[in-house]
Amino acid sequence: MHKHQHLLEDVLWKDLVKLNKKNVYSELLISVPWFILSLIFAYHQWYPIALFCSFMFFLTGLRQVHNAFHFALGITQKQTHVVMFILSIVMLGSMHAVQINHLRHHQHCMQDEDVEAKSAKMKWWQALLFGPIFPWMLHKKAFEVGNNTQKNWMIAELLANIIFLILVFAVLESTTLKYHVCAMLIGQCMTAFFAVWTVHHDTEDHIYMARTVRNEFKSVLTYNMFYHVEHHLFPAVPTRNLHILAKRLDEYDPDIEIREVF
Repeated sequence: MHKHQHLLEDVLWKDLVKLNKKNVYSELLISVPWFILSLIFAYHQWYPIALFCSFMFFLTGLRQVHNAFHFALGITQKQTHVVMFILSIVMLGSMHAVQINHLRHHQHCMQDEDVEAKSAKMKWWQALLFGPIFPWMLHKKAFEVGNNTQKNWMIAELLANIIFLILVFAVLESTTLKYHVCAMLIGQCMTAFFAVWTVHHDTEDHIYMARTVRNEFKSVLTYNMFYHVEHHLFPAVPTRNLHILAKRLDEYDPDIEIREVF
């Protein structure tokens, strides 16, 4: 969204980029409680509750990788790559592949080169049906355009996925881990709808080409993940501070139309 370059100069945002040590640890551990709870409930075969916890784990995991894509976790680049590698195993797929497409999404938002936003131009039910194809498209494009270092990370992550799946289904024979893999597969298939369509549908004619939230309860419930206008304008700002940025944008231009996610 280079056409909004003036906002980088007019709106105060640089103070929101840096995270203190407490916030860094919070970001790195934010998904762990949901992950543990999902496994505990799955172990006891309380699957409806386990599914809710798995959904929240996937949501908070997306928050982590989303910040990692922009190196906004408050840690070094090397450490960020390791975080993406670990999340690639527990969430399935290659997060480095997703990162490549996400950064291209910022560069070519809603254009033909933007593979990530392909579902945004579909109807809601089409975006849901497109879900299983979406991860394959992301990985395919990433291998086409990625550099050698990125490809090495993607290969390592996909090999780690294969080893993990062999352990789960052929060696350990753990029902709990099998449940987790199935839950993450569902999550990956729902990403085209929840992570893309919801925040970009019907915004081609909008000045920001994205949606956002303004209800405080909704933002807390979704871990600030739907402040998408703010994220596109200031991708260096960590997710936890986007609600502050939203208030500053409203004060800067209170007359602009806000299209909400839900």
